[in-house]
Amino acid sequence: MPGLVELRSIDVVPDSERHGTAFSQFTLWLGANLQITAVVTGALAVVFGGGAFWSLLGLALGNVLGGAVMALHSAQGPRLGLPQMISSRAQFGVKGAVVPLLLVIVMYVGFFASGSVLAGQAVGELTHLGETPGIIIFALVTGATATVGYRVIHALGRVASVVCALAFVYLGVRLLDRADLGAILADRAFDLPMFLLAVSLSASWQLAFGPYVADYSRYLPRTTSARATFWWTLAGSALGSQWSMAFGVLVAATAGEAFLSGQVGYVVALGGTGLIASFLYFVIALGKLTVNVLNTYGGFMSMVTSVSGFRGQRTLSPRGRALYIAAIMIAGTAVALLGKDSFLTSFKDFLLFLLTFFTPWSAINLVDYYLISRERYDIPALSDPHGRYGGWRWDALAVYGIGLLAQLPFLVTHFYTGPLVAPLGGADISWIVGLAVPALLYRLLARNSRDTGVSPTDTPVPAPYAVEHGSP
Repeated sequence: MPGLVELRSIDVVPDSERHGTAFSQFTLWLGANLQITAVVTGALAVVFGGGAFWSLLGLALGNVLGGAVMALHSAQGPRLGLPQMISSRAQFGVKGAVVPLLLVIVMYVGFFASGSVLAGQAVGELTHLGETPGIIIFALVTGATATVGYRVIHALGRVASVVCALAFVYLGVRLLDRADLGAILADRAFDLPMFLLAVSLSASWQLAFGPYVADYSRYLPRTTSARATFWWTLAGSALGSQWSMAFGVLVAATAGEAFLSGQVGYVVALGGTGLIASFLYFVIALGKLTVNVLNTYGGFMSMVTSVSGFRGQRTLSPRGRALYIAAIMIAGTAVALLGKDSFLTSFKDFLLFLLTFFTPWSAINLVDYYLISRERYDIPALSDPHGRYGGWRWDALAVYGIGLLAQLPFLVTHFYTGPLVAPLGGADISWIVGLAVPALLYRLLARNSRDTGVSPTDTPVPAPYAVEHGSP
C-alpha cells in the first residue's frame, strides 16, 4: 500500500496505485464548498442590489449549470489518470497549453489569497495573534498539507464535510431564530440584471474548479463509472455551494452593514460566545483549509505542467514538489496581505474576471474530450512536442482568443463594462457567450480538420496508449 506522502505529480497514475470510490468526490467537494468564502459569494448577490428570493434561485441555477460543466471535467480523472490541465495539451499543443495554464496559476494564487483573508481573521481570533499573523499561520498549514498530497486532501474533505455541515445546520437554526424568513422572501420583484449577476457569481464559482477538479479523481480505479464520478462530484459541489451561498444571502439580507464590516466576526457572533465561538472560528479555518489546499495543490500541478511542456519533465522530486508549493503559498500570502482591506469589491470582480478566461477553456476541453476525441487520448504524445498533438496548436489558441474577445461586449466588472451591457439592462451574460462561441468554433474547426485529414485528436489511437470509456 502506498504511503501517506504522495510521490506522483503530473505522471500517469498506474492501475496498481488506484483506489477509492466515486463517493469520495462527494465528500471532498461538499467539504470544500461549506465554507466562509462561499457564504460571502452568496451575500454579494444581495450586497450589490438583488432581492433575496431571486438571488437564491439565481445562485441555484448557476451552481447547477456551472457544476455540471465542472463535473464533466471530473469524470476525465479516472479515465486518464492525469491532472486536469495535462489534457489541455491535446487541444492547445504540448507547449501551447501554457497559455491557459498561466491564467490558471493566477487563479490559484487569487483564490489562495481571498481564502487566506477570511481564514486569517478566524485563525487570528482563535490564537489571539491578530489577522496578519493568522494569515501567515494559515498559509504555512496549507502548504504543509498540500505537500503531503492526495490521500490527506481527501481525508481532510471527509472531516470537513461532516464538521462544517453540522456547524452550518447550527448557524442556520440560529439565524432563523432571529430572522423573519417570510419577510425576507416576500419581495418577489424580478430584476433581470441582478438575477443574472447571481447566476454568474455561482456559475463562476463552479467553473473555476474546472481546471483542477480531475486532479482529485485521477487516483480512482480506471473501472470507476464516469456517470458515478460526474453525479457525485456535481452533487457535492452544487449542494455545498448552494447551502453556503443561501446562508450568505439570508445573512446579508438581515444584517446589512453589520455583515459587511466583518464577515467572519458576524457569522461567529451569530453562533454564540465562549467555546461555541472558538469552535466556529475553528470551523471557518477548517473549511478554508480544505479549499485552499486544493488551490495550492492544483497550482503546483499547473506550474509543473507549464514547465514540463518545455523541459520534457514527467516526474518531480520531493524537493522540487516542496519548492513549487512554497512558490504558490508565498505568492498567495503576499496578495492576501496587500488586498485584505478591500476584500468584498475585489473578490466580486476577481470571480467575474476569472469566469471570462475559464469558460472558453472549459468549452474547448470538453468539446474535444467528449465529442471529438471521444475520451481517447494518446497519453505518451501529451509529453512530446514533436508527437501527434504538436508543440503549439495555433488554430485552437485562436479559438480560445476569439472566445475571450467575444465576452468583452457583455462583461460587467468594477473596472470595465462592455458596450452591450446597457442594452441588456445591465445584465452580464458574458459567461454564456464564453461557453457557446468557442464550443461551436472548435467543433467546426475539428470537423474541417477531419475533412482534410489533419485533425490531431481524431485519429484512432491503438492500445495500450488509447484511453477509451463511456461518457456520463
